[in-house]
Amino acid sequence: MSARKRNRDTVAVDPGEDLVGGKGAVDESVSKRRETRNLISLNRSPLARKIIIFNLLAMVVLVAGVLYLNPFRDSLVVQRENAIVVEAELVADVFEARLPKTAPVNLAAGDGIDVVDTLSGIQLPSGSSLYVFDAAGNLLISSDDVVTAPPADVTGGHDDTRSTLLTDLLSRGWGWASSLIHGDEEGAKVSTQVIAQDLNAELRPGVTRMDTRRDTSGATIFSVATGIYQGDRIVGSIALTSAAGEIDHLVRVEREQVLQMFVIAIIVSIGLSLVLASTIANPISDLAAAAEIGGERHARKVSPARVRIPDLSARPDEIGRLSGALRGMVTALYDRIDANEQFAADVSHEIKNPLASLRSAVASLRMVKKEEHREKLLDVIDHDVRRLDRLVSDISNASRLDSELVKEEEEPFDLIHMVDNLAQYLGDQAKQKGVDFIIDLPADPIVINGLEGRLAQVFVNLISNAISFSEEGDAVRVWARRRDHRVLVVVEDTGPGIPEEALSKVFKRFYSQRPEGQFGDHSGLGLAISKQIVEAHGGVIWAENIRPTDADVTSEPLGARFVVGLPF
Repeated sequence: MSARKRNRDTVAVDPGEDLVGGKGAVDESVSKRRETRNLISLNRSPLARKIIIFNLLAMVVLVAGVLYLNPFRDSLVVQRENAIVVEAELVADVFEARLPKTAPVNLAAGDGIDVVDTLSGIQLPSGSSLYVFDAAGNLLISSDDVVTAPPADVTGGHDDTRSTLLTDLLSRGWGWASSLIHGDEEGAKVSTQVIAQDLNAELRPGVTRMDTRRDTSGATIFSVATGIYQGDRIVGSIALTSAAGEIDHLVRVEREQVLQMFVIAIIVSIGLSLVLASTIANPISDLAAAAEIGGERHARKVSPARVRIPDLSARPDEIGRLSGALRGMVTALYDRIDANEQFAADVSHEIKNPLASLRSAVASLRMVKKEEHREKLLDVIDHDVRRLDRLVSDISNASRLDSELVKEEEEPFDLIHMVDNLAQYLGDQAKQKGVDFIIDLPADPIVINGLEGRLAQVFVNLISNAISFSEEGDAVRVWARRRDHRVLVVVEDTGPGIPEEALSKVFKRFYSQRPEGQFGDHSGLGLAISKQIVEAHGGVIWAENIRPTDADVTSEPLGARFVVGLPF
């Protein structure tokens, strides 16, 4: 066994510069130019432009990364390096097999072996070159000087002449850019013979030497040098160089396929991006246009009709949710506008009544002569002034209620403790009027989240109303019970009850139906404010009459009942 076979360590010189390295930057530039051409018609939709640009950038980064990492080139290089090492060692074995076993050998003198005859019988791959050196490192002969056996077909019978238009274009662009930055490197390119001689000069006994360089045309060449042994003594060496550019062509073919797929992916990505943009950007643009109409300063002059938000709620995505939310918001806004307009009209109507009474009393005061008549007119004026003062205060509280309910922070508190304190305080007023006051509350606390002061205002209104409608000998009862995830607080009395036609009106603003002696003492906003506070807490409030039997709705009521249901 030869020394080469006993020690088959292969020392590889670092490969030269990647022939098509840095194409990612060129790919990105070309892609951006393509994006610019396709985005001309999308100037009116920034969101659509972003969708297309981001999709294309992701594609460019992916392809540039594939080209930069060179997985197929690295794989081909490793395979070709292994193959040429095996080829060189097989050629060396052919020479060793023809050497005599013991006689001294001098390849330069032709002792023991006919170098030309041996070389002419070796079948080399197409484009490869073989150089034979003596023990002193002098070149004896090369395959270019003799007629060798027909070249081996390494293509497997396939003529790989596929076009590489995209790859060649990008390679030229990269080469031009590289030459501007690094300058021309033609001086570093040498012939295959020089490569073989340099590699043979670095050869050491027992080691196979391999190198990867470029020839004078810039094509990549793999070269291997290995010794020819007679026993353990090296008597010569050979250097085998591969066909120029065979790996380059294979790499170009592979990269051309990647770039072709990239172009197809770009076209598909643009098409899908346009479809995606049409399903996202267009509906959002319609929603924005509808919302902008309502935000214009002179929108009423442009379009006196209400703002119409497109109904996209049938879409099972965020745009459908947005459309539904905007439609609900616009509806709530117009409801609030209508409510404010109605409230302003009601305020105007309610203020006119005491003002008319004041005007009449003042006019009459100028004409009356008797003192007792003047005193009566002054009492009327005093009553109407107090009525106006109370009305303005209640209107002010009602108008600020919405904003205050939003600003104040809800906190947990014991509802039963709060109702009990109010009942204890108001119970004294009931007893002074001769009204029995009954409290029936659970012993265990019931904690809810809410605005304790506002809810206290609700129960003060309900209990005060119940006492005001009760006469001596009547009774007022306040009780509370748990019902699933709600707590019910009930205020009921044994007064005259509520007229059937008034049950649906008692919670409207400025509605008031009082006994004759209490006329003008209430603004009619108390129950409306109470309803607003309860609903802001997610609760419900309603009024009903207490009857001897629920089956007979025409029976005389035994009193009135107000029920407040709050979640906890």
